[in-house]
Amino acid sequence: MNRKTKRTVWMVLAVIVVTAAVLAVYYFTSVVNELQDLNKEGENSPFYNVEKVDQEITPDPPKWEGKEPVNILLMGVDARGLTEGEIPRSDTMLVASLNPVSKKISLFSLLRDTYTDIPGYGRDRINTAITHGPNVAMQAAGDLLGIPIQYYIYTDFQGFIELVDAVGGVDFEVEKDMKYTSKADKHEYDIDLKQGMQHLDGEKALMYVRFRHDALSDFSRTERQRELLKAIADKMQTTTSIAKLPSILNEVNPYIDTNLTLNDMWKLASVGYQSSMQGSEQVPPMKLLVEERIGGAAVLTVRDQEELKSYVQEVLEPQVTEPDSKSTVDKSASGEE
Repeated sequence: MNRKTKRTVWMVLAVIVVTAAVLAVYYFTSVVNELQDLNKEGENSPFYNVEKVDQEITPDPPKWEGKEPVNILLMGVDARGLTEGEIPRSDTMLVASLNPVSKKISLFSLLRDTYTDIPGYGRDRINTAITHGPNVAMQAAGDLLGIPIQYYIYTDFQGFIELVDAVGGVDFEVEKDMKYTSKADKHEYDIDLKQGMQHLDGEKALMYVRFRHDALSDFSRTERQRELLKAIADKMQTTTSIAKLPSILNEVNPYIDTNLTLNDMWKLASVGYQSSMQGSEQVPPMKLLVEERIGGAAVLTVRDQEELKSYVQEVLEPQVTEPDSKSTVDKSASGEE
């Protein structure tokens, strides 16, 4: 290789390196900017009208240091037909618990008609807690489960649609035909899904997680929500989705609010990427659930609050059954294998 050829090769390599560096800077700068904008402040916050009252009634959530388990309240709302500044009740409430030591994730669906204490506001359905602000919602969910909740993520129907579309949809097994029409919504959110494996875009994914018009109603719906959420999380961990992260965040940014700081997000991303799903449960579980009518309304109450908290701990820290040493010795002595 002569000197001129070598010089050309080095120039090409230099251009490639510089281009890669510029793209890397652009990628991380875009991600950082979008992540920072997820934390809405002032008049950009959907809770602008209740934040001061919220903070007076309930303190800020405990800080996460990065080594202990962290719990995040995920809330999806239906904001259709509301006036500006009005906060809708939660249509969906889930708590994701990540353990940075065991690298395990547990997911709890909170039945929205669960009748419980709403800090500062007496007893009511848990889906009303968010109307008083995110601190109240986190405290109510945390008191019900018996665990501290440090963070919340809040979105509406459109945010969910945009997220699923941004990751390219998900391949998912729909377990049965699902059909529902609503004249009240001018058929904007009608549901029409066929049984079988199929590719769900944002609108079809929303149909799937909203459907509750069967014998088990909200009980089966919360299970479907957890399963689809796991599928979306798996899709977001793919190389393609990671490469598209800036555009994904840009699409969902207008529809999401959270109290996660940028530093928190980086720590959570690291833990989440290394973790696997451990448990996925409904709260309250059927064995502790009581259907009642309070004030003329159908609600769900908890048979035993302390037993519910013990149940949550069992999901978070499943006991490993130790082998019976006496049985092992007896088998060895008898020649059994």
